[in-house]
Amino acid sequence: QVQLVESGGGLVQTGGSLRLSCAASGFTFSRSAMNWYRQAPGKERELVATITSSGGTTTYADSAKGRFTISRDDAKNTVYLQMNSLKPEDTAVYYCNMRNYRGSLYYDYWGQGTQVTVSS
Repeated sequence: QVQLVESGGGLVQTGGSLRLSCAASGFTFSRSAMNWYRQAPGKERELVATITSSGGTTTYADSAKGRFTISRDDAKNTVYLQMNSLKPEDTAVYYCNMRNYRGSLYYDYWGQGTQVTVSS
């Protein structure tokens, strides 16, 4: 049974930093690309960052480039999102995601989310 458990959210002032963690279980973590999404009130969920199974490639939304860093520790089955220079517009619920592909089909697994609030 796939489980993704996020932690590390909270309230921070503009310009501050937070480090989110996502502990994974129930699948072969080292073989899975991992993603961080976020959803702000009244907005659609958006992809923030992706890391490949090897950790060799990371990609970011334009809004996250230069400020956020995604990383992984396969020994701990954990993916991280280091967020620096936070802005009020980063306020959202942040979700860990693993997309499981079966041929051309896929299924998304989600954590429960962790709230990040950036005060101005």
